Formats: sequence, C-alpha cells, structure tokens
Amino acid sequence: MVTLDDVADKSLLQKPSPEAPESLERSESKYQPLATFALPKERNYHQQFADVYFIRLAKIKPIVEEIAHAAWEGTVVGGETATKVDRVLDVRQGQLCWVVGTVYMEMPLKPSVLEDISHDRWIAAPTTADKYYSPDGGDKIMLEDDSGRLTLVGSILKDYFLVTGCIIAVMGTENAHGEFEVLDLKFADLPPQPDRWRLSQAPKAKEEDVEMSDVSSGSRSKKIAIVSGLEFSGTDTSHAMELNLLLEFLLGEALGPAAQSELSQISRLIIAGNSIAKPSDTDAAGDKKPHSKKYGYDASSYNPLPAQLFDGFLAEILPTMPVTLLPGALDPANVSYPQQPIHPAMFPRARAYVSPPSTSSPSEPGWFDNVTNPWEGELEGWRVLGTGGQNLDDICRYIDNDDRLGMMEAMCRWRCSAPTAPDTLWSYPFQDDEPFTMKECPHLYFVGCQPEFGTKVIEGPQGQMVRLILVPSFAATKEVVLVDTETLDVSRVKITTS
Repeated sequence: MVTLDDVADKSLLQKPSPEAPESLERSESKYQPLATFALPKERNYHQQFADVYFIRLAKIKPIVEEIAHAAWEGTVVGGETATKVDRVLDVRQGQLCWVVGTVYMEMPLKPSVLEDISHDRWIAAPTTADKYYSPDGGDKIMLEDDSGRLTLVGSILKDYFLVTGCIIAVMGTENAHGEFEVLDLKFADLPPQPDRWRLSQAPKAKEEDVEMSDVSSGSRSKKIAIVSGLEFSGTDTSHAMELNLLLEFLLGEALGPAAQSELSQISRLIIAGNSIAKPSDTDAAGDKKPHSKKYGYDASSYNPLPAQLFDGFLAEILPTMPVTLLPGALDPANVSYPQQPIHPAMFPRARAYVSPPSTSSPSEPGWFDNVTNPWEGELEGWRVLGTGGQNLDDICRYIDNDDRLGMMEAMCRWRCSAPTAPDTLWSYPFQDDEPFTMKECPHLYFVGCQPEFGTKVIEGPQGQMVRLILVPSFAATKEVVLVDTETLDVSRVKITTS
C-alpha cells in the first residue's frame, strides 16, 4: 500500500519549470457491460419466492451429481458400497448413500418473514441482526429438495463454509436419530471460464509500441480504479477533505508530472456501492426531526445535499474518465436483490454522460454507466463480476468466522453469487431463470463496502484463475484499489491528510 504522499512530487514546492508541460492523454477503456441482473420493467411480486431455490437446484444439481459420481462411484466403507439416492426422503437408515440438495440453515436468531407478518412488521424495512448463528450450538444444518428435509451432522461439516442456498452433495448414512452422518461433501466448484476478449475486440498494438517493447521492459499497462463507501453526507464532514483529495488524485491535479503520467493509465473508475451516507435524524440545520413516520419514511427529513455533492463529484471526473456506478445498501435504489441502477434523475449534472435510452436494441454504454448490483461485464477483455457487498455481508451473519476472502471463494465454488437470497437477503421472486447462478467463471470478482482490504487468487480444477478483491469502505479506510489490466495485480492507495 502507498499513501498519497508517496506518489506526490516534491517539486510542487519549487518554481515552475521553463519547459512546456507534457501533453497527457487518458488511456482508452475497453468496456462491455452485460445485462445479467437487469429486471423487466413490468415486475410481478405475486409469485412464490421458493421457486428461486428450485430453479437454482435444477441448474446446479446435474453438475454436482457428475462430480459426486466421479468421486464416490465404487466407494466402499465398512464393507458397504455407496449408492446414489435421487431424493432426500429416499435415504434409509443404515444405508451408505449420497444425495444432492440445497442447504438450509435452521437458526433461532435468523429473521423470519412469517414472524414479521404475524407482528405486523411487514411494511417496514427488513431488520438484520449482526449474526444469525447461536453461540450455544442450537443451529441445525439441513439438506432439502422438493421432497423434504434431512438434518446433517458430522465433524466434516466444520471444515466448510455452509449457508442457506448453496447446492452440495453429501455421502454418509442415516443414524438411529434420523440424522444424516456426513462422511464427505462435494460442490460444483468453479464454472468454465471464458477466454479473454470473448465479447470485445483486443486493441491492436501500434508499431512504435512493439518496437519499444523489444528494447525495454514493456509499456505500462492500464489500471482500473475501484472505490466504495464514499458516503457523501450533508451533515458529517469527517472525511470531506479526503473526498476532495481523492478527486484530485484521480484527476492528477495535485501531483507532479511523473505521477500524472502514471495516473493517466487509469482507464476507468468503478464505484461499488454506498456512495450516499446513511441518513441521520437531523437535517442540514441540525434540528431534530420527529420520530413519527408514515410507512417507515419521513418526507420532511429528506436532505438533498448528499446527492448534490455526489453529483458534483461525478461531474468533475466524467469529462476525463468513464465511471461505472453500482448501487449499495445505503443508495437511493430498490432494496431487493438485484438492485437496479440508480435513476439518472438523481444526477442533474452527471446524467449528460449517460447513454440515451433505446427502445429497439441495447445501446452502447455511456461514459457514465450506472449499472445493477450485482454487475457483470467485460473490462479490458477480462470477465468481471462485482457487487456492493450485501451478498457477502449476509453470508458473514451465518458463519462464526471473519475470513471474508474464504467466503468469496466459497461463493465461486458454489457457483452462486447470492446463495442466501431470498431467505435472508431480500430478492426479486424469479420464475424462469435465476441470475445469481454463475454460468461462467469471472477473471476478477470484487465486493465493495468491506471493513478492510483483502485479495487473493484462487484456482479451479480446469485451470481457472480468479482474482478476488475485498474493496474497503472509503469512509472508514480512505483507501482506493488499483487493478493492473494486464496482470490483474492489485495495489491500493491511502488518501490521508496527515
């Protein structure tokens, strides 16, 4: 990690150079977004949410069955050969078998929709506890399909991250208490990974670039800047100076010629959620607002200043750098997953850079591309998957562990980016398809609004390589992440005023 002071040029304190400054040009961004998580304009919320899990099971079950069959075919334990069972309720006591199903976590502390309705709390925003698991061990792990549920037990379960909604295969036998003693466990693992430049065309190298690469270590590659948790606020000025420094850093206005040349290689900025701070109980003047609200919302307490500040921030960046904006839990977008793009009307100044609406075919992405959360696309030829953080935050509530990178890896190996939706993560009730299932493996997977930075590379059984990134909240850490577009190496810059 480097700080802003590390990249600042000390020559700024000297008199101007008589030489004319070098003319710099921002690197072009090769960008192709996908509409994987876009919802239809006409949405129906009358259907059952359970269909989401049935669709997910139908899509992933054949893959898990194939992996389990290859691993357990002919397995003998205690003189008995393991056999496949098609349904959970077909498991017989004492029979060594394996079965595929959806994990369901029975947790007393987990919120229940039926309980909310019975207490007339259905109209308010969802209440979320910090953790769902019980310290006293009162939770149960179950495996379910369309036939029923089966309780899973066994010490091997402690070696894996398991949450509601992931699809697994388990091998074992049912004991005298009607519980399934698990001896081994399998999941789908990483899906097939597309080649680079699958959707877009790779840029042609210029002759002078080729000549330079023959005599030097190679030309500088582009970089992608990822930041989250900007949290513009109308009352809190705790990090207003750092936000201004971040703007000047991205534009290269406060740095010397050498640093400006490096920063000109940043081809795109991705903002991954929580750009607007959580509203407080006070208005811009500091007066307390009444607590009486209609439908959980008090219109008189709305403060437009945070949105105006964020709009001004984008309007300063957009003339020189394209921006991709994902909504987050605090942003003015729908609560349910997947969140749809923030409406351009929220950005009176920045919306001039938005792609005009098209009624016939999908239009080219604009210089300012406000997208869904989660979001999928191809950036500099790499397949990229990103979220605003709600999916990972909800998984953390199920598990007594702080290994967030491990949980990101588990999502990739489950082939599901939001397994707990719609059980504890509010979601649209899909009927025909479920977009959270990973059809193709990303090269880069980032999650925004996290407590701290983290990154690692995971490998799949077919040679798939995935770069995982935890993007820290800028309001808390004052950090921005830079990704090299050729190597996918990651660095971070800390914006400090000290």
